[in-house]
Amino acid sequence: MSVPDYMQCAEDHQTLLVVVQPIGIVPEESFFRIYKRISAVSQVNVRDSQRVLYIRYRHHYPPENNEWGDFQTHRKVVGLITITDCSSAKEWPQTFEKFHLQKEMYGSTLYDSRLFVFGLQGEIAEQPRTDVAFYPSYDECETVEKRIEDFIESLFIVLESKRLDRATDKSGDKIPLLCVPFEKKDFVGLDTDSRHYKKRCQGRMRKHVGDLCLQAGMLQDSLVHYHMAVELLRSVNDFLWLGAALEGLCSASVIYHYPGGTGGKVGSRRAQGGSLSTEAGNRHRPGAQEVLIDPGALTSNGINADTSAEIGRAKNCLSPEDIIDKYKEAISYYGKYKNAGVIELEACVKAVRVLAIQKRSMEASEFLQNAVYINLRQLSEEEKIQRYSILSELYERIGFHRKSAFFKRIAAMQCAAPSIPEPGWRACYKLLLETLPGYSLSLDPKDFSKGTHRGWAAVQMRLLHELVYASRRMGNPALCVRHLSFLLQTMLDFLSDQEKKDVTQSLESYTAKCPGTMEFITLPDGLKLPPVPFTKLPIVRSVKLLNLPTSLRPHKMKSLLGQNVSTKSPFIYSPIIAHSRGEERSKKIDFQWVQGDVCEVQLMVYNPMPFELRVENMGLLTTGVEFESLPAALSLPAESGLYPVTLVGVPQTTGQITVNGYHTSVFGVFSDCLLDNLPGVKTNGCTVEVIPALPRLQISTSLPRSAHTLQPSSGDEISTNVSVQLYNGETQQLVIKLENIGTEPLEKLEVTAKTVNTKEKLYGDFLTWKLEDTLSQFPLKPGKIATFIVNIKVKLDFSCQENLLQDLSDDGISVSGLPLSSPFRQVVKPRVETKPINPQESSKVGDFSHVKAKSSEEEKKRGREVVGAPSLEGFKARLAGALSNLVW
Repeated sequence: MSVPDYMQCAEDHQTLLVVVQPIGIVPEESFFRIYKRISAVSQVNVRDSQRVLYIRYRHHYPPENNEWGDFQTHRKVVGLITITDCSSAKEWPQTFEKFHLQKEMYGSTLYDSRLFVFGLQGEIAEQPRTDVAFYPSYDECETVEKRIEDFIESLFIVLESKRLDRATDKSGDKIPLLCVPFEKKDFVGLDTDSRHYKKRCQGRMRKHVGDLCLQAGMLQDSLVHYHMAVELLRSVNDFLWLGAALEGLCSASVIYHYPGGTGGKVGSRRAQGGSLSTEAGNRHRPGAQEVLIDPGALTSNGINADTSAEIGRAKNCLSPEDIIDKYKEAISYYGKYKNAGVIELEACVKAVRVLAIQKRSMEASEFLQNAVYINLRQLSEEEKIQRYSILSELYERIGFHRKSAFFKRIAAMQCAAPSIPEPGWRACYKLLLETLPGYSLSLDPKDFSKGTHRGWAAVQMRLLHELVYASRRMGNPALCVRHLSFLLQTMLDFLSDQEKKDVTQSLESYTAKCPGTMEFITLPDGLKLPPVPFTKLPIVRSVKLLNLPTSLRPHKMKSLLGQNVSTKSPFIYSPIIAHSRGEERSKKIDFQWVQGDVCEVQLMVYNPMPFELRVENMGLLTTGVEFESLPAALSLPAESGLYPVTLVGVPQTTGQITVNGYHTSVFGVFSDCLLDNLPGVKTNGCTVEVIPALPRLQISTSLPRSAHTLQPSSGDEISTNVSVQLYNGETQQLVIKLENIGTEPLEKLEVTAKTVNTKEKLYGDFLTWKLEDTLSQFPLKPGKIATFIVNIKVKLDFSCQENLLQDLSDDGISVSGLPLSSPFRQVVKPRVETKPINPQESSKVGDFSHVKAKSSEEEKKRGREVVGAPSLEGFKARLAGALSNLVW
């Protein structure tokens, strides 16, 4: 026997092997549709009995394995079902002849056979036959399952007759010596009358009868015969058959302890019938020894009392621990024979399946390790793939995930071995994908964005390179780009500088043919590969939404003439939503954007690559309103520090806009990077209100701009400082041009004047205008200019008291001997440091005819310079301040 069955399990020892094969040319789809219906009949209750027959179907079985049927009867093909197409009566004789030739292939072991003919109608099809079933078509064959049940009953009749014939002790008859194929030449010329030879024959026959009893659904009797065979074969050192008897004992005990089966097949097996009660599996305690006594069962089933007395009336069923010990012993005996490598390998697999149920992983791994080193004949590449795949599945079953991935990867490499004329790259790729969980590797980049890295990075990178290579050999450049992108994104921290350069060069060469996208890639088996955004090329550390420039910031409209509308809302407290309110408050942005105006978002980025990183087509990703993102191109130096990047765009509609992330194009891969997927990114809020488009007004004056800022701006208003020099009594016109440079018409204009005078020094209404002429030009359409004229007239009276003179002197002006007066003057309060000379003088508020002048020496002490004529510089400064604070 040279072809191992890696799907073997302990409960297969009680099955009858039935081969289902096509004859002639049968459509593959039609054949497997009928095969599926046939194989569904896998358990049949024997009539007038509590026994159950189990059938194992195969559509291909090597004839050389059939020669080991005497060694283990479940390897013997006892049933043959053939399926054929026959459309005319002329083809029938030839078809029937092929059926007979097929039977001859397994003729030495067959119990019964059936031929299913599809398409033949007429006189031939109407003749009643037991071995042939005629059906008009593959769709009109309702009785297939019933025919199979009848066929299995016929198999049981033959099986039962053979069991009774072999189990009955016929005095005087010689017991034939059962042999495996390679033993026949070794027994030529042996003394058949020796006691040693007879014991060998008896032991092998007892083991054979045990197999038949197990197949016939008589579990207790099979245990009895296995025990007898073990004792007989051990006494004559017949190690090969002793191993088979021990394995049979293990199989019967496994069937008893685990009625659901060990093969991991879908659906559980029925509880065993026969002489062991169905409750036995539930009441068994691991490690205990069951003693089941049924004296009538032995006699009534063909074993006389004398035979059963050889081992006593009590029968022992192996405990779960003993099962494994016996498996080890059996495998050690198989290992003595080079030609029994397949038997040894399959026994290891069966033991592993049992240990997997018992959750004894370490012992199971020892059996699998032994199976790896069992030498078989020179296996074909397909057989090697099957062997490594099954080893991988068994390691997975006992929880050795990394070991499982290792053998699965070997199987994948075997699919593309150089010795194969047409390498199976698709099968290789599929097997490589199955190894990913064992190496803690997922093809979803989200699994790598949180927490620490899991698994061995070096092995993971090697596996990803193999996926890329297999994808290229499959002729799928999109898969190459996706896997290379994943490698670069997730393994960037583990790549050396040279590896980073190599990977990026490969990526650019692939994207030249097939650019990387953000679409899912669906594989033929239904697996979907998610997109891989380059969130590390470049790495973003902060995102900040910027306010509009001062000249473009919207201001809430309120009357400049004194009306003040309250915008307060009632406060309602709710403890239920307090937390969410706090979260919203932390993301709240206290400014607005304007529809149609360019808005800015600042990113702080850096380049982790050892070479210059070119980022093309970088823009914003937004939701909420229609937004036109204006793409930018970056060129970041190698391993640069934090670098500010400003992305701009124009909102086209109004409402709430949320900046969700940004998009890039790096190395030919287009990426949509969402802020939620960026760890450690700081943001001051990502949602801002977009208000409707507002008018924009540009103001220019006929006066020159001032070189000095008289009053610092508060940040919420726009100021322009102009200067003018006038003498007392002089008049000048200030021409102000109002140009609408926006897209909305200007409908309203309010003008007010405010004199900036922190020390209450100057008073006077020297600015006058007429607004009617200007308002007649409103509404001012876009691109139009309106003119507004302000008259500046200086008329001051310099009669004043000492306090005012002193204040003017503080501002750099010294006045001596000339009084100051103004018709708009209010009563000036005395300075704090100035005290009246006497009560009479302090009561004369309006009398300023006598002003006390300070001496030159006193002025010098104060750091002042006395001049002989009054200066107008202070007046000029105040006049310029008044002009600068006109609010339009």
